[in-house]
Amino acid sequence: MRGFAVLTEVLQRVADARGGILGVEPGLVIEPDESWTPAAELVREPYTLLAELADETAARWNAPRHVGAALFWKTYGYWHTLPMVLGWALDGKVPLMRLPDTYFKVSAAGVTLAATRVSWGSGAGAIGEALAESQAPLVRALGSLAKVGERTLWGSTAEAVAHPLTSIVEGDYMRLLKEIGPPVDGLIEPADDGYFRRTCCLWISLPDVEPCGSCCVLRPQSRPPARPARPTA
Repeated sequence: MRGFAVLTEVLQRVADARGGILGVEPGLVIEPDESWTPAAELVREPYTLLAELADETAARWNAPRHVGAALFWKTYGYWHTLPMVLGWALDGKVPLMRLPDTYFKVSAAGVTLAATRVSWGSGAGAIGEALAESQAPLVRALGSLAKVGERTLWGSTAEAVAHPLTSIVEGDYMRLLKEIGPPVDGLIEPADDGYFRRTCCLWISLPDVEPCGSCCVLRPQSRPPARPARPTA
């Protein structure tokens, strides 16, 4: 499939530009060895593995668990979303790494994802279905175990739609977000050549850090409408 070849070439270029550090295998498909863990294990109650990853992220940044969970999701959600968004922008064909087929491992990119097989969908609808099938269970689990708002987590997925289409392949991310619909539509606001989030990834809650360039705290405050002038006598 030509679209697959083009997508993997783009992913490989991104990996090369990042010194080989990429959170998704450029070829997407792997034969997993013992270094890989099924992603389905993350949503196996009582969510022991997911809690460990959230706590490890929290410990790395000396942060509370809910912040660690949000930052873990910012990484995982980004790399899961990236190839779908790029596929949509390149030729409309969307690679789908379904939850039962997806594997992950901790890596220099935070996590790296791949799948034992990839199926293909078309358009924004396929991305929306993939988010419901492969991301929503993780979002619910993280929200439950770490008491972090699901809207906060979906904000990171929304940014994972916008960021590649402003930094890797040009695309109309606002149209794509609208076509995907809830829970990601309405969580990104365009601004000049970039965008702002309408939710916070919680990075800014860490001590002595600068806000992300897309952080909602940097959004210009909209001015209230001017009051009508009092009529003169």
